[in-house]
Amino acid sequence: MTEPSTPLLPPPSPSSTTQAAKTATAWLHTARFLTTAPQLEYLPRIHEPEIAFVGRSNAGKSTAINTLTQQKRLAFASKTPGRTQSINLFSVGKQGCTDAVLTDLPGYGYAAVPKEAKLRWQRVMASYLRTRHNLNSVVMLCDARLGLTELDDILLEVIRPRVEQGLNLLVLLTKADKLTRVEAQKALSIARLQVGGGQAMLFSALKRQGVEEVSVLLRQWATAAQLQQERDHEPAPNASPKLPPDSTPDA
Repeated sequence: MTEPSTPLLPPPSPSSTTQAAKTATAWLHTARFLTTAPQLEYLPRIHEPEIAFVGRSNAGKSTAINTLTQQKRLAFASKTPGRTQSINLFSVGKQGCTDAVLTDLPGYGYAAVPKEAKLRWQRVMASYLRTRHNLNSVVMLCDARLGLTELDDILLEVIRPRVEQGLNLLVLLTKADKLTRVEAQKALSIARLQVGGGQAMLFSALKRQGVEEVSVLLRQWATAAQLQQERDHEPAPNASPKLPPDSTPDA
């Protein structure tokens, strides 16, 4: 006797997909400047899930952040690529609440930057990505025309242990409008093979390709992290309430 098969869930309706995109884009639009840190030790200790944006200089990281948040100058692109060497944090959440934090890490790999500065910031980013306690997700931005470079592969190796432990990873192939459809699909297929346990998507700020899909994914990640935090802090069922150290129960 064969066991009954599990019924397939119906795909989400177009209306529910549209609503999810509207909710996610409205949520990201609440992004506002939180703080900037010239070094890791100046980063505030926060408990909300943190979504880090990383990428080579000129990969379109600032443009992507501004496009996703629908703000023109939330993230600043330096006039001299590779010279921005601060970690910038933005809080996201309605009515002044913080549901998640977007972290804009310095771009890396620009040829004109002195070697010592490159190595120093590579160490800073590696330390951040390895040790930041509330880091929940990483969005790596790569120029679709170049794909993942050697420096991107090095960064992927740095975070691979955390990805294996559940860290969310998304590789965004930016400037996808510069490629033909066939070229873009080829670049996406290669990136999906390279990214291992993460995801890869095509992205174009100019054509708004991938904007809604990325927005929905980021909000899903943040929401899942919040729910997990709430579960972690729930008291065990039937647990006796803890008394202050010096108190005794009433007779």
